[in-house]
Amino acid sequence: MLEQNGISEARLDAQTLLAHVIERDRSFIIAHAVDALLPAQVERFRSLVARRAAGEPLQYITGHQEFFKLDFVVTPDVLIPRPETELIVEAALELLKDDQLAYFADVGTGSGCIAISLLSDLPLARAVATDVSPAALRVAQRNAERHSVVNRLRLIESDCFSDFDSTESFGLIASNPPYVPAPEMQSLQREVQHEPRAALDGGSDGLSVVRRLLREAPSFLRVGGHLVFEIGFGQDEMVNESIDTHVWELIETRKDLQGIPRTFVLRRN
Repeated sequence: MLEQNGISEARLDAQTLLAHVIERDRSFIIAHAVDALLPAQVERFRSLVARRAAGEPLQYITGHQEFFKLDFVVTPDVLIPRPETELIVEAALELLKDDQLAYFADVGTGSGCIAISLLSDLPLARAVATDVSPAALRVAQRNAERHSVVNRLRLIESDCFSDFDSTESFGLIASNPPYVPAPEMQSLQREVQHEPRAALDGGSDGLSVVRRLLREAPSFLRVGGHLVFEIGFGQDEMVNESIDTHVWELIETRKDLQGIPRTFVLRRN
């Protein structure tokens, strides 16, 4: 069923779904290939396969996704964490490694994967994470509890910086903002169509939220602090043109595994 419906890794997805149903790992399935399933397990497995065949992302069906060494709860209320977003975490860790008491913000946190991954590697750091979606913040709360960083993470419902305390001053601000151009939303892969629109739609050219970050972040970032954010395919030149060099110094643009410019690292002048 999966292959006939265009699922590229049909066998792997089927094994993952079966492992989810019987609450075992894939190696157990391989070692016990001839074991019989209970009728209830067969029925549930068929139901999950049908959902996957219809294009629902595997991560929403199983309810979790690995990101930067940790396993995160994911629901349709949040974006599915992706490998390219780990570039933000890697860059931020390099910038914060000498700041034992680092205080940073994650704008548009979704599942909380960026903030929680950083806090997990920085045991004395503290963070503020925001999202415009209360449902997303509930997922981030679950993940903060799951990875024992809840006492060092403050979650705020906010549209970018709109509900920040004006006295806040961070050493680093990270963000994976919406960056899909609105005209391209309808042509996204069917799996991506299941993800929350507000976390994807970046306005007419995809950069409306990125420009807000560039304008508003300096008010909450100490001099010498860093802004680290993700962009989409082919947007690096437009982002470069949007950077006010009186405010920001471009430190680097990191490329993903496909060689696509993906992560901007800026320092506040």
